[in-house]
This record gives sequence, structure tokens and C-alpha cells, in this order.
Amino acid sequence: MKVLILAGGFGTRLSEYTDSIPKPMIPIGNKPIIEHIISIYSKYGFNEFIIALGYKGDVIKNHFNNFKSKLKIELIDTGSETLTGGRIKRLKDHFKEPFFLTYGDGVSDIDIGKLLKFHKSHKKTLTVTAVRPPARFGYLSLEHDTVTKFSEKVDRGENWINGGFFVAESKIFDFIDGDNTIFEKEPLEKLASMGELKAFKHEGFWQCMDHKIDKIKLDELCLKNKAPWLK
Repeated sequence: MKVLILAGGFGTRLSEYTDSIPKPMIPIGNKPIIEHIISIYSKYGFNEFIIALGYKGDVIKNHFNNFKSKLKIELIDTGSETLTGGRIKRLKDHFKEPFFLTYGDGVSDIDIGKLLKFHKSHKKTLTVTAVRPPARFGYLSLEHDTVTKFSEKVDRGENWINGGFFVAESKIFDFIDGDNTIFEKEPLEKLASMGELKAFKHEGFWQCMDHKIDKIKLDELCLKNKAPWLK
């Protein structure tokens, strides 16, 4: 199975880095985060990747042109202004069979084999990995204006969110109109309303890199040899 990595966004919340390089090329430890993501899949034997390029795509091209590996990595420009759904739609001809899909800015200790097995078991159009987000702030329980309970930075939030790491059937392209489609809006909303979207619940480690504090956290885990996705 092929793996599609969306790597074309502007990464504006990390502008101190993305003014010069695209977000997937921001280093975590001693290599760009996109290499960490590739390693998550290759560890389970999935070695064929298509990377959807956009903003500063030449930086990613130059990196992988000098990348020595047995992996098959295809780099395709999907437009600097194209939205997430549009990037996927532009690559329709490359996927005639089910494929993995993920973002270029998040890592996890997810078991890709179990994810695929779950997807095959329900025979629906799309599986999304559901994760509990790391809590950024202290938690308050309130009754009117009185704090009844205070917890400083609990480990996990209470709600499930989209953690990426999708498995998609090729018919997913039928749910995407074009370049201006946000994948996380109409396509996922429609699939959910039709009962065609299933969630693989992952209770383990997951972390996206939206802000500088996220990068610092991921760097520290690598430095201390405590990065769960590398084990």
C-alpha cells in the first residue's frame, strides 16, 4: 500500500521556521519531522510514499533528491494555494487501491498494522485515527464563578480529535470537489453523515507540531531517547 503525506501547507503558526522552510522540514532531533513520519510507516513494512508538495516544495525536493534510502518516494507539486482536499484530489490517478493518508506535522506510536486491520474489518470508505489531545493548560471545574477543582496540566484532554493517520478507499476522491475543498470539512462531514467514516481509537502517544512549544517538547523527547514513536 502507498502512503500519501500532505506536505504543502504554509505553517503560519510556526513562522519563525516556516519563513525559510516548509513545516514538514522543521527538524526534530537530528532530522526533519517528515522523516520521522516516514519511519513510522516503514517500520511496518510500508515503503512507498507520495508526498504532496505546495509551499516551498523545492526545499523538500532538494532534501529527498539527496536522500539515500531503499524507500520509494515520489514528490508531486499540488499547488501552493491548494487546500487539503484539493491536494488529495489532484493525486487521484496515483491511487487505484486503498491507501494511507496523513499530515506532514504529527508523530505517534500508533500500530499501523492494527490500524489497517481495523480498516479492513469494517469495509467503510475511510478510517480516521482518533486521539486524545495533550492538554496545554490547567483544568478548572467551576460552579458559577467558584473554582471547585483545579488540576495543573492533566496529561490528556477528555475529547477525541482527528489525529490524522487515515486509511482510505479509492472512492474517497468522489467526495472531494476540487482545489478549494478542505478535506476536514465537507468530505469528512458527508462521510460521517452516511456512516462511512470509522474511528480507530489510539490511546497511546500522539503529538502534532502546531506551535514552537510542540517542537521543543518533541526535541526534548528525542534528546532524552524517550521518543515513543522511535521505539
